[in-house]
Amino acid sequence: MIQLPDPTLSRLFDPRSIAIVGASATPGKIGAMPVTLLRQHGYEGRIIPVNPRADTIQGLAAAPSLDALDQDVDLAILAVPAAHAAQALQSARPGQLGAAVIFTSGYSETGAAGAEQQQRLCGIARERGIRLLGPNCLGFMNVRRKVYATFSPAPANGAVPAGGIAMVSQSGAFGAYAYSMARERGLGLSHWISTGNEADIDVADCIEWLAHDADTRVIMAYMEGCRDGAKLRRALAAARAAGKPVVVTKIGRTQAGAQAAASHTAALAGDDAVYDALFRQYGALRARTIEEFFNLGYALDTWPRPPAGRRLGIFTISGGVGALMADEAQDAGLALPEPAAAAQARLLAQVPFASARNPVDVTGQAISEPGLLLATADDILADGRYDALAVFLAAAGSSEALWPTFENFAREMQARHPGVPLAISALFTPERRRQLERLGCLVFPDPSAAIRTLGTMAQLADHADAAAEPAASSDDPLPLLDAYNEVQAMDLLRRAGLPATPCVLAADADAAVRAAAELDGPVALKIVSPDIVHKSDVGGVKLNVAGEDALRRAHADILDAVRRHAPEARIDGVLVAPMAPKGVECIAGVHCDPVFGPVVMFGLGGVFVEVLKDVSFRLAPFGRDEALAMIREIKGYALLQGARGTPPCDVDALADALAALSRFAHARRDDFSSVEINPLLALPAGQGALALDAVVMRAGA
Repeated sequence: MIQLPDPTLSRLFDPRSIAIVGASATPGKIGAMPVTLLRQHGYEGRIIPVNPRADTIQGLAAAPSLDALDQDVDLAILAVPAAHAAQALQSARPGQLGAAVIFTSGYSETGAAGAEQQQRLCGIARERGIRLLGPNCLGFMNVRRKVYATFSPAPANGAVPAGGIAMVSQSGAFGAYAYSMARERGLGLSHWISTGNEADIDVADCIEWLAHDADTRVIMAYMEGCRDGAKLRRALAAARAAGKPVVVTKIGRTQAGAQAAASHTAALAGDDAVYDALFRQYGALRARTIEEFFNLGYALDTWPRPPAGRRLGIFTISGGVGALMADEAQDAGLALPEPAAAAQARLLAQVPFASARNPVDVTGQAISEPGLLLATADDILADGRYDALAVFLAAAGSSEALWPTFENFAREMQARHPGVPLAISALFTPERRRQLERLGCLVFPDPSAAIRTLGTMAQLADHADAAAEPAASSDDPLPLLDAYNEVQAMDLLRRAGLPATPCVLAADADAAVRAAAELDGPVALKIVSPDIVHKSDVGGVKLNVAGEDALRRAHADILDAVRRHAPEARIDGVLVAPMAPKGVECIAGVHCDPVFGPVVMFGLGGVFVEVLKDVSFRLAPFGRDEALAMIREIKGYALLQGARGTPPCDVDALADALAALSRFAHARRDDFSSVEINPLLALPAGQGALALDAVVMRAGA
């Protein structure tokens, strides 16, 4: 079923009538700018200046207040002091006004008194069915419909063309800068939105609405924080389902940055690792720099189809730059397969001093033999072994004589290989660059930027066929306890579908002997105490114990050692479990993020997690495919594939365990604050995975 945009937001972002409260004829005043811009750019709807001290403003008949209007209004722009904004909204009749943009500052960003005033404003809006954008925002623009509900001077200095990119920003200053950058780079915009304090409408609302907007192909977002994680997840899922890539710059990656973001907008910056997981999980591309932000927006708008994979061909007239591009490709996670042997042979027969491997370097011969460019590129793409092609032409792009060759090259490559994005790095004039872009080429003066952009775009292929999130079972595996010891935690996880080793809590030596007999084989004994975290440090662990006498001695030795080293510790008993088979020790855990809820972590055990912090994260719940992607992300993944003669591990079983953990964490998110499984043993392929130890913490504990 085709989903339509939220009609309340459609009335805001595509209004047929606009009232400007606080409208002014004085240039430079906030209330003058939207009237000026709407008239200057040819807005075709009704413009109603509202000012009790003027009959006309900028040649338009003015009204003294909203309640003086005899018609409903889609949008009101409030350009009045904070103390008057609530009064202006209150003057509107219930149902008269669809939405309001509030430029004014002095609300929640100023402290408790401002937050109270913002709440009052929201209460009035809810009573009258009015959607709010802001306060403390620069407003928005609908470029195609010529709606300029903003006091930013950026569009007064030159408008961007209508296009398929939508920009939404929590920061007005960054938003104005982004608009100007878009104009400078020739990017066409559908919408530009600044959300400010987000008293009602936030970035997630905008992304979800834009996902269903027919004029938008690419969504670019600048974020400082998020208060409603579920809503943001839903918005990113909607964009992914609509096939509209989202490029995000999220600030606050460091502690200092996070504090700055919170003080700037009172938004929750959250844990950056969780945001990273969110963007990976929903296929949003995270831009770490402003340059990358615009390069990705530009590339995705020019080439709407993501590369099919990560196989890159590099074709250059400079061996040195080719090597530089190869280095960048490796850093970007791109593969550089060699051309087919026959294609290499044909190139070397024509240019014996060329380099026919990847990067393919035809040297300056491509300049003296113009036909060589198309023939070679066509040949190496012929057998479908490349997902993208990057071409470096150096300063040859400025050649008048060679321009017809380059133009024909771009046109023919698009016709012969329509599924392969072509990025050309050369020095072209702006007009020639635009001509190549109209032919479907990506054009970058910097070859490194071209490679990095292609590498990030390739991430979209990882989520092209992303499955919907699995339903999380709400079955109650166990009656809730105030606290869980290790045995109870393992039982809880086993009932939740995780592969947990069988274990028994023995109250005395006789019980330990009986438990070992049922387990049939050598066992491990471990002290169980809520006061002892590191069991080995106090002599609380005995391994590979077999036989009744040995069991009794081991049981007694554990209790004696614990009483000596931790005399005050409470003792629940001694855990008896079978000795684990050989495998690779991993760790899995759950942390409840205050914004996004349960977040699942995975990594290899030991030094990999404690020192190297080689871990990956996903927001619960998720299925096997997402769990597999999560496992493959860690740098130590090669150890799970088999290293130094060891057999490959059962990665599928690991993925199933992580998916089960995510479903449990989501279903019981109100009951448990954290879970840690350490180690989670990855057994050889076909033999499964096994949780050997677990700690479960109740919410609020």
